[in-house]
Amino acid sequence: MKLYDLSLSGNCYKVRLFAALAGIPLEIAGVDFLAGEHKKPPLTDLNPWGEIPILVDEAVVLRDSQAILVYLAAKYAGENWFPSDPLGQASVVQWLSTAANEIQNGPCAARLVDKFGYAIDKAQTLQRSARILPLIESHLAKHQWLALERPTIADCAVFPYLALAPEGGISLADYPNIQQWISRIKALPGFLAMPGV
Repeated sequence: MKLYDLSLSGNCYKVRLFAALAGIPLEIAGVDFLAGEHKKPPLTDLNPWGEIPILVDEAVVLRDSQAILVYLAAKYAGENWFPSDPLGQASVVQWLSTAANEIQNGPCAARLVDKFGYAIDKAQTLQRSARILPLIESHLAKHQWLALERPTIADCAVFPYLALAPEGGISLADYPNIQQWISRIKALPGFLAMPGV
């Protein structure tokens, strides 16, 4: 099983992190992002959207980190990481949506501006972050984990861009529950770091 990957990408990292925590072996294929390798064949043959990560598992080819997390968990990691019951799945998927929306357009986008020079409205990324971080902080004041009172792919999906928020100029100093949750994830057996985390 191969993951087309960029070491500095939080979206790629969430897949590597989950695979490490769940003991799923991955062959990592580094992508030359600066040279635009992801925007041309053979990678666009695998993902016409021209984005990474891309997972190839025999005949299965998947794009999008959230979809890859669901696939890996359901196929290889069992009920603990992604349950089969409808309510359990919904409890996890709502956080995958948060990762792909509020966090992607808030802390993640702020990091893209500061670290990589993307032409994104930084003030807007900070406004979005200022809305979502207190909501997550409040949730984590009552729960050790994002969903189901245990680590799931929800935590793997949300973790990277919250842990990397300072690289976008977003301090976590006012969010002690988020900081403690980050520490709990780092303490999980098999935890895998990335630059900045």
